[in-house]
Amino acid sequence: MPHPDSLASRFARLQGAARSDPNPDRAVRDRRLQSLDRLLLDNEKALADAVRGDFGHRSLAETRMLELFPAHEAIRHTRRHLRRWMRPQARSVSLWFQPGRAELHYQPLGAVGVIVPWNYPIFLAAAPLAGALAAGNRALVKMSEVTPATASLLAELVGRYFADDEVSVVEGDTSVAQEFSRLPFDHLLFTGSTAVGRHVMRAAADNLTPVTLELGGKSPAIIGPGSAASAHFAHAVERIVVGKCLNAGQTCIAPDYVLLSAGLEQAFIDRARTVVANCYPEIDKSADYSTIIDQRQYARLCAYVDEARMAGAKVVDLAPAAVADPVRRHLPPLALLEAGDDLRVMREEIFGPLLPVLPYRDLDEAIRYVNQRPRPLALYYFDSERRHIERVLNETVSGGVTINDTILHIAQDDLPFGGVGPSGMGCYHGFAGFETFSVRKAVFRQSRLSGIGLFKPPYGALFERLTRIMLR
Repeated sequence: MPHPDSLASRFARLQGAARSDPNPDRAVRDRRLQSLDRLLLDNEKALADAVRGDFGHRSLAETRMLELFPAHEAIRHTRRHLRRWMRPQARSVSLWFQPGRAELHYQPLGAVGVIVPWNYPIFLAAAPLAGALAAGNRALVKMSEVTPATASLLAELVGRYFADDEVSVVEGDTSVAQEFSRLPFDHLLFTGSTAVGRHVMRAAADNLTPVTLELGGKSPAIIGPGSAASAHFAHAVERIVVGKCLNAGQTCIAPDYVLLSAGLEQAFIDRARTVVANCYPEIDKSADYSTIIDQRQYARLCAYVDEARMAGAKVVDLAPAAVADPVRRHLPPLALLEAGDDLRVMREEIFGPLLPVLPYRDLDEAIRYVNQRPRPLALYYFDSERRHIERVLNETVSGGVTINDTILHIAQDDLPFGGVGPSGMGCYHGFAGFETFSVRKAVFRQSRLSGIGLFKPPYGALFERLTRIMLR
């Protein structure tokens, strides 16, 4: 017999409860959503402190702004719209099948799994949970071993706010994550790197478990042509740098590199330094600038910089007076100029405060550069020219786009969030999350007045006349 708290027994308990109560009503779903919201709001400080402890230093303000606030908003949006989402939706019926009625019913999938990354462990647990619970499911959540304090606290809190057959939180290392991915979930949502996402998908395939993969990639920020020395250019640089420096760049949709008109590189650097100085006056001591999560990630980022420097790229301090500290894993933001495409910093998702700045001759070249690379999770475009904006929207493919800012599309609860190709598959948030975690059951209600009885053997002259009419 498995241990009472083993992974298999936890899953069995959730799955059994889902099978015995396959379609909870709105009141039950709303109560669970309310419990999730209360868990976050009642324990805001403890959760923020746990995340800060896992990082060594993580801005408490950013945890509230980037994790707790959007999680609360997502839950509130879901509760507000849940009644409408749950209603059967009428669908059109062909003339030949009238007066029958077609409907789409949303039903819970059952027991779903959520694998949470380390960079935003609260929000990236709560947002998928909101969709899963709204859809009427039970959920098993695997937290990252890189954030053990947050994982331990969330496991304790979930045990207090939920029954053990509603939501359960799993802690543990990569071996636990591998076992987790092999469970026969009714759906599995993974957020993390593209490389690990491939392993998760392979493990899920053995059970034909459908997956939603929220991955990453190299999200470009393009400053449109004709922005030199304009207020629009200054705004673009500010929003790119602010988006990059959030959580010290450890954000899946952080701007990964900048494309701008050739000749504006130094103007970008000058403005970026001003932005950093204004946001983090003493960045080495700033409570608002986060550290790198662990030594492995810090060493990886330093290796990117060393390789780029040795290859002839220019490494520019955006906080010239700041000093990197490997003990605290404090890494001030750096810009990279003349970085070749063969460098790791240009081939791999950066996930840190390094920002390559690349010139282009015209917008055609910028669009071509983006399209020659794997499709990104996010794309940012800055311009006041509508025709340029529409070109970029129409001629590039990415999971999401923010125009004239960065990051903000993820906070729109009525927009789906997800990637495309190597940056992910499937989406969630708002109604998209409700759909992801639901069975879309097709229902046709036949009428007693139906003429379908005319279409049966033996096929005679009447059948021939009718089919000739149908096929005209």
